[in-house]
Amino acid sequence: MELQVQPEYTPEQYLAQEREAVQKSEYVNGHILAMAGAGRRHNQITFNLAGELRAQLKGRPCVAYVNDMRVKVSDTGLYTYPDLAALCGEPGFEDNQMDTLVNPTVIVEVLSDSTEAYDRGAKFAHYRRLPSLTEYVLIAQDKVCVEHYVRQGKQWLLSEVDGLDGIIQLDSIGCSLSLQEVYDKVEFSGQDRATSNL
Repeated sequence: MELQVQPEYTPEQYLAQEREAVQKSEYVNGHILAMAGAGRRHNQITFNLAGELRAQLKGRPCVAYVNDMRVKVSDTGLYTYPDLAALCGEPGFEDNQMDTLVNPTVIVEVLSDSTEAYDRGAKFAHYRRLPSLTEYVLIAQDKVCVEHYVRQGKQWLLSEVDGLDGIIQLDSIGCSLSLQEVYDKVEFSGQDRATSNL
């Protein structure tokens, strides 16, 4: 998703505009950043994630939201739309509109060429300021590869899984993600296929 810089706004101006907008935008450091739509592989991976988590969270006091739930990092003022945010327990919202989540325990981002550096760097730095966040997952869409960061005190422990037989354990919500299911129906180009474990 490509980001385009706009003039400076207050958080209140951003929220008023965003709640009426047709297209989603992020808000950071006074700027509204328009977000472009996602491609086929990105959408398929997100759809697969939603299906897997829905089945595992059913009947439990847990929720997962896919890419239209705004998340606010109160300490930094970032408003953004992760590809997936989840938690067990009572979701906390910024206000009575209940459209801005403030306490996710898991955030998942599907990487793209235009946002990969941001998702790994500045955006993750914002996310780490969420006291509730204990797991951050980055999913490649051009090959089979998932990076899983887990908070351990003030440290973040990284594990990487890169085969279709791999499984990611999301302990904070009691779920597991099979990479076979995450990448179901995801088609790679010839060069992508050569570098993945398909």
